[in-house]
Amino acid sequence: MKISDSEKYIMDVLWKSSPLTAKDIIDKLDKSLEWQDKTVKTLINRLLKKEVIGFEKQGRQYLYFPQMAESEYVEEASDSFVERVFKGNVKSLIAAFAKSEKLSQDDIKELKSLVNQLDNKKGE
Repeated sequence: MKISDSEKYIMDVLWKSSPLTAKDIIDKLDKSLEWQDKTVKTLINRLLKKEVIGFEKQGRQYLYFPQMAESEYVEEASDSFVERVFKGNVKSLIAAFAKSEKLSQDDIKELKSLVNQLDNKKGE
């Protein structure tokens, strides 16, 4: 499911704490965004249409909650990024980070550990 950068701000708030009213979401958003209340409500409605969030009515209020786990979003977004930018080639992604010297020694150790875990799973 494609979530825009703006919609992700709403999701970040809901992943941290939910269910929340629209007012609660507005209050918890980064103030530097300087969004109007109407903008936030429009984004909430888009997320509802995409069925990424749901709601329950409690009295006169609507309480919103995520229907997609953050880990699910991260996996889908990562796959989409690798597909779009690197034509699905994960080696190219890692090579790009290595060439730009973005990988720390800790990153390299963690990558080696992940590769070893994958090798062990495939060997079973």
